[in-house]
Amino acid sequence: MTEKQENTCCVENIYKLNGKVPIGKAIPFGLQHVLAMFVSNVTPVMIIAGLAQYNGVAFSGVDTALLVQAAMLVAGLGTLIQLFPVWRIGAKLPVVMGLSFTFLAAMINLAVQDYGLMIGAVIVGGCIEGLLGLTAKYWRRFITPVVSACVVTAIGFSLLSVGITSYGGGDASAADFGSWQNLTVATITLLSCLIFNNRVKGFWRQLYVLFGLGVGYLVAVIFTVTNLAPGMVNFAQMKSTVAELGFIALPRIFHFTPKFEIGAIISVTLVFLVSAAETIGDTTAVCTGGLGRDITEKEVSGSLACDGFMSAVSGGVFGCPPITSFSQNVGLVAMTKVVNRYTIMFGALTLVLAGLFPPIGAFFSTLPACVLGGCTVMMFGTIIISGVNMLSSCGMDERNTIIAATSFCVGIGVTTNPTIFQHMPKIVGDIFAGNSVAGVFVVAMIMSLLLKKKPEAK
Repeated sequence: MTEKQENTCCVENIYKLNGKVPIGKAIPFGLQHVLAMFVSNVTPVMIIAGLAQYNGVAFSGVDTALLVQAAMLVAGLGTLIQLFPVWRIGAKLPVVMGLSFTFLAAMINLAVQDYGLMIGAVIVGGCIEGLLGLTAKYWRRFITPVVSACVVTAIGFSLLSVGITSYGGGDASAADFGSWQNLTVATITLLSCLIFNNRVKGFWRQLYVLFGLGVGYLVAVIFTVTNLAPGMVNFAQMKSTVAELGFIALPRIFHFTPKFEIGAIISVTLVFLVSAAETIGDTTAVCTGGLGRDITEKEVSGSLACDGFMSAVSGGVFGCPPITSFSQNVGLVAMTKVVNRYTIMFGALTLVLAGLFPPIGAFFSTLPACVLGGCTVMMFGTIIISGVNMLSSCGMDERNTIIAATSFCVGIGVTTNPTIFQHMPKIVGDIFAGNSVAGVFVVAMIMSLLLKKKPEAK
């Protein structure tokens, strides 16, 4: 794109990395990214806060609400830095940041002992990942294309259960999980997405996720007020949050005193390495699926540096768990091809506003899981397709086939029976039993290093 084209404000720029888009068109596309990840962003911190204690005292409802508010603010700031880097921190790619389920088990394990232990481990682990990002040129060559392709594919497979669980209502242990009400709302949401995308022409068709969310939310509200599904849209939760925090509230900073223990730091740092593998996979998928090219060394370095250092800021300054790239939004980019940084910036600004104005966050938090599930099941599938396309472009010779087959078999296979690690140290099970991406990454990396490439026939 020429400088003149970048400076010209036109809606076609939504399919280009740089360039201005009319604000009226940019806002809905940016908002679509926020809605795709909102509940998944705040859920980890709500789970952790419900189990955590700090200096022997359990968290109150206000403590939890303030952490949720901080989580939205941190996600917005992290996304802005990924879009518009500061020094070498940031990828300059359409990467959306948020709190990750990857860290959940490790965070809970520390938070139930003392929240300060969790904060200390996040600060150190984040800085280590950030430094790894800045030194990526020294080790990037070990992450071969086939390893990245395996990780991207594994990310897609790991999210399928998240999408289906949301489709059924979000909580598999709940009495109404899989009820006809949840399945009906999710199916209407999915059909709305498909019909809108199929029937609408021009750039508007790429707003099918936002349209589906709107239709699904409207149906959920009708189900709630007619008592077909009481509580599906939790208006009481929205009112209580606003009542506790008011309409404007600044997040608490440096509220928690970090505590540093070597065991906690090691366990969390290992999970940061797994998260780094996911980030490499996510940013690679954004480039291949959204931009039609391979990722550069500078982009890998910037994305990991942002991942790590912003996680350290998230924990040390705002008292939140680590943040990382959101795979949900990778699927959205792959499907819509909307990669414009200026456009996605409005989504990041929405997250920042949600962190400063509690009513905004309170409204978004009322989105039922089944509505989100209706949209995400399709998006997660596109990540798998992106990974398959990457594998295909690597050339599926005997070596690459063995690497991919073994890493999927072992990495994904162990998550189907987590008790396989019951005689191993607990940390092994925490990292690999519930996270197929970690296993796939480790196995693919080892095999890529051990299996030599056969010389090309002359």
